[in-house]
Amino acid sequence: MADVVVAGAAGRMGNRLVALLQEDKELRLVAALEAPGHPALGRDAGEAAGVGRLTVPITADPEAVLGKDRILIEFSVPEASLAHARLVARQGGRAVIGTTGFTAAQREELAAIGRSIAILVAPNMSVGVNVAFRILADMARMLGDDYDVEIVETHHRFKKDAPSGTALRMAEVVAQALGRDLIRLQCYEGLDIAQAAYEWNYSRQMIEIRMAEAEGVKSREGLSQDIFSERFLVRRPLLRALEGVGAPPVLLIDELDRTDEPFEAYLLEVLSDWQITIPELGTIRAEEPPIVVITSNRTREIHDAVKRRCFYHWVDYPDAARELEILRRKAPKAADGLSKEVVAFVQRLRGLDLFKLPGVAETIDWANCLVALDRLALDPETVNNTLGVLLKYQDDIEKVAGEEAARLVSEAKSAAAAA
Repeated sequence: MADVVVAGAAGRMGNRLVALLQEDKELRLVAALEAPGHPALGRDAGEAAGVGRLTVPITADPEAVLGKDRILIEFSVPEASLAHARLVARQGGRAVIGTTGFTAAQREELAAIGRSIAILVAPNMSVGVNVAFRILADMARMLGDDYDVEIVETHHRFKKDAPSGTALRMAEVVAQALGRDLIRLQCYEGLDIAQAAYEWNYSRQMIEIRMAEAEGVKSREGLSQDIFSERFLVRRPLLRALEGVGAPPVLLIDELDRTDEPFEAYLLEVLSDWQITIPELGTIRAEEPPIVVITSNRTREIHDAVKRRCFYHWVDYPDAARELEILRRKAPKAADGLSKEVVAFVQRLRGLDLFKLPGVAETIDWANCLVALDRLALDPETVNNTLGVLLKYQDDIEKVAGEEAARLVSEAKSAAAAA
């Protein structure tokens, strides 16, 4: 039987791992880690996960629990995951890392660590998603350079690592399958051409002007041509993607919805014509267009002109069984009966004619809210008092509150009891 140490044991994934390890006949939980100062330190990992006492206290001392004959399963934050991986490497252990959000430098260090010990790093542990990665790589190789590929990710606005590790991995898979570089443009409010496409290196230009003055250079035209040459040009992601040497790169445009509409219009022009005009140098065109991956959190709608140029895949609300599985992972402190009633209620709520239907994020938030209120089951009064967690428009709340809420509670209880 293999001994396992879970890092991030008090988190949602950590709780789930602790629970699953109790059902496994080949793996045994021997230690649980959390960050220094975490409120769960000292608690029993089993009790924190809701599976009963396991006599495995949660600790913040990785050196005391990691060892050569132990396997680290890591679902925490990039900095902690990297520190734990270094320690495992020194001790000659093994590690499975499901943490996402690593920088390029951190991923390179993990790859280096993986050359000395057995280590598995995956942004998504789902079998289905990893099968999709394989299919995506095969598709990219079969279609080759005769096709443009755009991947659009849409997820809830509460997601902490945006874009998700899954979306980033999809972009990497395409890049690797086609032997291309991956160029990333991180979008944010106020992003402009200087940060997205190009800008001039003004400090170097000023130094060049001062040196020319000191050397007695008189030709202003010659100096102007010199300081606005390519050696003073700072290439940003969009320009680098168009100038790609060899095979066109994969251009990842993260969280496009965070930019403003004027920048989106500029981006549309670039992606439509595959060119950027620099007044001092002229128009720079891509010999072959890059593969573009666009992600969005839906904080605002992306313009239809952009969407028309994308392969779009709609992900509908999950069915009751799937949503209950998600809720058990994301709100593990909720009683099982309460979770079933919450899911049944929300499923029926989505059948109403509302301005904004609640998503899975609202289901999770509502369950956690009910746990904080020490509720073990739904009742009409509690539902009326907490509808603001599920519904974000007053008209929707007024439509559901009262008799409609009581009816939905009754139906949800019946459905949960029959499940």
